[in-house]
Amino acid sequence: MMITKFCFKKYFVICFLMIFFVSSAQKKFTIVLDAGHGGHDVGATRNYDFGTPQEKDITLNIVLKLGKMLEENKNFRVIYTRKTDMYPSLTERTNLANRSKADLFMSIHVNSSASKSATARGTETFVQGPNQNRENLEVAKKENDVIYLDAKDREVFASYDPSSPESLIALKIQQGKYLERSLHIGSFIEENFEKGGRFSRGVKQANLHILRMSAMPSVLIETGFVNNYEDAVFLSSDEGQRKTATQIYNAVLKYASKNLVAAAEEPRKKQEKKEMPLKNDFRILLMSTPIKYNYGDPAFKGLNYILPIKENGLYKYYYAVTNLASVRDANLKTARDAGFRNATSVGFVPFQTLRSGSYTLEVYVGKDRLPSDSYILKNLKDVKREKANGVFYYTYGSEKTLEAIVKLQKSLEEKGIKNSVIQKLNK
Repeated sequence: MMITKFCFKKYFVICFLMIFFVSSAQKKFTIVLDAGHGGHDVGATRNYDFGTPQEKDITLNIVLKLGKMLEENKNFRVIYTRKTDMYPSLTERTNLANRSKADLFMSIHVNSSASKSATARGTETFVQGPNQNRENLEVAKKENDVIYLDAKDREVFASYDPSSPESLIALKIQQGKYLERSLHIGSFIEENFEKGGRFSRGVKQANLHILRMSAMPSVLIETGFVNNYEDAVFLSSDEGQRKTATQIYNAVLKYASKNLVAAAEEPRKKQEKKEMPLKNDFRILLMSTPIKYNYGDPAFKGLNYILPIKENGLYKYYYAVTNLASVRDANLKTARDAGFRNATSVGFVPFQTLRSGSYTLEVYVGKDRLPSDSYILKNLKDVKREKANGVFYYTYGSEKTLEAIVKLQKSLEEKGIKNSVIQKLNK
């Protein structure tokens, strides 16, 4: 009996993952599976000629099928927020995940739009973040409204105002810790949906309470639209639910293999042929804008390691730096998954000396002139001041290489002068 090349490749991958997991001495990978809605909260539903599919039933069926697959792999520990038609509050769901010190939280849902029938179709996976367009806000509102079904939820979430600066800061701190890993598992899930023939709407960010309260990488998966006939037929069938569960399962396998055994990988990595570094360093250009953002601003969508460089009046924001092609490509994917669809990689020649012009640090920008006793002027000598269009610009230092100005910038941060921006002067 001949084995096709495709089957052999698939068999090899499965065997590799099994051996890889068995060889790891790490703890079991704990995953919390949350079947959205339940009990008196039926979620999204529609009436069709084949029946009345309800979100609470579809999500539970998918979760039970997914959980069974995971439980058959001894490297996983599976915890369910519900296994029957009951309604746990959002607080109970997230508290369970946090108490269990889970490595991953996955909440399964079914989407819907306002119309009785939908041209909108397909899957999408949400991670926690402040980047909300009108469509994402509608999803967030629909999923967050369930807090009003439970008194405990109303008490816990009553003090949270998503429009307040304090809430955005808290959100940034939370999402910065887990966002990149959430984006990874989200992209794996959507890739598998697309490969399996589903229409993928991609990985998106929204302010979802159930994700915000989970102290771990977390995703909310919308498996399709209940008011789209084709999606509804697919998700109501045992085959469709099994396919969906399998695609999520394979994404979890891929994610876990990259995260669960990081320590166990080190000896193997040392034996492998090392990747040769590139001649240039590469940073990911996220955006160019006349607006200055400070470190940690929600505009960065949870990404860390941001380097702003001002040139010709525009602030260019770069994410991460590496001289390895594989890491560069991974950084670019992470940036695009975070919502920077036009992100590009830009090469920087290490220790390149500018033939003309120089680098300086923009230490303050504002409509008001700095007083002579300001912290910046008291701690820095030879600060230059310019005024343009009613705005004061204060700059400090002059260096010929990017590395030298970054070093100077770090020395200022140690003095407590933060949020300076590197400025490239062409003259």
